[in-house]
Amino acid sequence: MLLKEDDILKELTSLKGWSLKSDFISKTFVFENFKECISKMMQISFEAEKLNHHPNWSNVYNKLEINLSTHDAGGVTKLDIDLAHKIEDLIKN
Repeated sequence: MLLKEDDILKELTSLKGWSLKSDFISKTFVFENFKECISKMMQISFEAEKLNHHPNWSNVYNKLEINLSTHDAGGVTKLDIDLAHKIEDLIKN
């Protein structure tokens, strides 16, 4: 079920650096180097697969841009918020 914009913005208060852009939530991460970035991408991919929810992302050297949206629902759902929290946990560890 799609979240309303107010609900998304409320959820984003607990996700530092994430923002609402059109019909997805987005954040860009900057790592020390390419190896660290790719390593985190691999960790995120395993968690995303467990949720059967896969991010739109792009990587250039040490930067990783992640955009989350539930395509079947046509926008942001609780699943996107949950994956963003998991991503934050993985990045911190």
